[in-house]
Amino acid sequence: MAKAHFGEGGLGLDAAEQGPCCVHFEGGGGYVSVMAGEGESKTTVDLETREWDYHVRQFMRAVA
Repeated sequence: MAKAHFGEGGLGLDAAEQGPCCVHFEGGGGYVSVMAGEGESKTTVDLETREWDYHVRQFMRAVA
């Protein structure tokens, strides 16, 4: 979901780094880092951003 929202086809940010649990996007003078992890009964998502606060809040609503 993060790739679709922030990357190509979404906001168009560049996926600078990717791994099985995380992705880091850059562009527009800022960045968005998304890290996902599995808990006992649900998945947790940690987000860090600079300059993309509004769009990160939209993403948080979509995954909640």
